[in-house]
Amino acid sequence: MNNMKTVFLLTVLTLFFIWIGGMFGGRNGMTIALILALGMNVFSYWFSDKIVLRMYGAREVSEAEVPQLYYIISALAQKARIPMPKVYVIDEDQPNAFATGRNPGHAAVAVTTGILRVCTREELSGVIGHELSHILHRDILISTIVATLAGAISYLAQMAQWAAIFGGGRDDDDRGNPIAALAMMIVAPIAAMLIQMAISRSREYDADEGGAWLSGNPMFLAGALRKLETASAQIPMRDASPSTAHLFIVNPFSGGGLLKLFSTHPPIEERIARLQGMARSRVVSRG
Repeated sequence: MNNMKTVFLLTVLTLFFIWIGGMFGGRNGMTIALILALGMNVFSYWFSDKIVLRMYGAREVSEAEVPQLYYIISALAQKARIPMPKVYVIDEDQPNAFATGRNPGHAAVAVTTGILRVCTREELSGVIGHELSHILHRDILISTIVATLAGAISYLAQMAQWAAIFGGGRDDDDRGNPIAALAMMIVAPIAAMLIQMAISRSREYDADEGGAWLSGNPMFLAGALRKLETASAQIPMRDASPSTAHLFIVNPFSGGGLLKLFSTHPPIEERIARLQGMARSRVVSRG
């Protein structure tokens, strides 16, 4: 069901992208938007992991540098029956982690130095299990493509604003409806954010369940989430970008009220409650 939902949302996002192109570019705009959408999907497939890792200054590490982390990842990757991913460390005090890569054979797990300091071995295994579950289910590729298209929609909305201000002198058939373009400038960024959020939130619950199964105890991940949530509110992440916030196991941006409502992550309290329920039932099913 989640896979069908993701395909549907990706299709809607791509069509929305094309519609925006038509709003301020007519038929030519729709054609250009379609080409851009296809190009961004291809680009995201091949290069998104390298871009994200470079964005956060992640460096690949050897087993000799982080033996415990290497052992945890290797053991859980064997249990998940996926190839050993590359291991990266980010010099960042905020404890956090994410996985990236286009498929299990070309994947990477990145953790911050902060998470290596604050989490126990058991808690770290819960976090790594969560990230490997994302890799196993190919969530990272989907999330990256959604983020790329959502960002592009917001960019096109800004272009539409300038086109509405300075446009003119073209036939209405080529230019599109200026009132619809104005509405699109307001709705497009919100719709892109909501679609991105819908995919990310459902995937986080599945990854939590998979992380509990891989680590062998739901409370390992529950304890880690509690620590990470507290730390994210106290320790800001340098150079964090909203376009990649959904990749991390917890949102690197702290906030309450409406910020929580529109967060790309489910509420930590609800995630922990689900894990506690799994522990009480003593049933950890494979995600």
